[in-house]
Amino acid sequence: MQSIVVALLAAFAGVVLLAPVYIGLLQRLGFGKRIRIEGPEGHVAKAGTPTMGGMLLVIVVMFLAMAMRIEDTSTLIPMLALVGVAILGAIDDFVNAHTGNGVRGRFKIVWQTTVGLLAAWYIQRHFGFTEVSIPLAGELEIGSIAFVLFVAFVIVGLSNAVNLTDGLDGLAGGVAIFCFVAYLLIALVAVPGGKPSQPNLAIFCALIIGALMGFLWFNVHPAQLFMGDAGALSLGATLAVVATITRQLPLLAVIGVVFLAVIMSVVLQVGSFRLRGRRIFRMAPLQHHFELIGWAEEKITVRFWIVGALAGLLGFSLYLASVNGF
Repeated sequence: MQSIVVALLAAFAGVVLLAPVYIGLLQRLGFGKRIRIEGPEGHVAKAGTPTMGGMLLVIVVMFLAMAMRIEDTSTLIPMLALVGVAILGAIDDFVNAHTGNGVRGRFKIVWQTTVGLLAAWYIQRHFGFTEVSIPLAGELEIGSIAFVLFVAFVIVGLSNAVNLTDGLDGLAGGVAIFCFVAYLLIALVAVPGGKPSQPNLAIFCALIIGALMGFLWFNVHPAQLFMGDAGALSLGATLAVVATITRQLPLLAVIGVVFLAVIMSVVLQVGSFRLRGRRIFRMAPLQHHFELIGWAEEKITVRFWIVGALAGLLGFSLYLASVNGF
């Protein structure tokens, strides 16, 4: 437990101390956010705010992870996923800042899918997982190929879900904290005759939580720094990998319900418009719908945080109920 607290505080301090220098560097290099003209009018004022803040988070987490020597089979894969998808996000942030258009969607999907398949294959090969744990229902055997495809699908989906949620100051980062807290606690719980505790994975989660807290210091409204795709895409993929290694991937539907709701709002909006020619929401993703019906940005963010905190608590409670025979 002491190592977890040290990791969290060190990551928080690292981001807070380095962020002012990093923000200045991004400003000098011209890494300002380009705002979509079709977005809410209130976002126009955010144009020029430094983006790619997520890369600072990744650098701090990886440096401290190596300094604390927590690399083992349970942490190596999420570390590689974090870095692998962060590189894609950084390229997208760079292109967006200098051209106004990000990397093509097809290229993103191919990159994310490649990382997802490699991570899923390595997890299945090393840990021997061929089943998924359904909360309160037990394990469902699906076979090695189906397992790899399912995990890769969730990695890609959650990566994009977190990215879609990153539309308001502090929103995605705050919700992600509660998700990683839930999986930190799950990693610490040992199941007699089943899953052992995973202390290094818990420390890795603590590093991400601390770094996110430090990032939020500069990202809460009005934001001085945006996460960008470098942070949002990589955090989503890493969260899915962590959930897989704890053998609680389906529980993400509960713990990450905010991210699920956001990406489903986009799917439903696009599907409804193509099939019926009508929109369900005033604007998708979901947070922009609430903006257009009159909710203040800070109110939306805090309310989504509240839902995220409750979802994390509920998810951990379901996990405890499952391992204790409910």
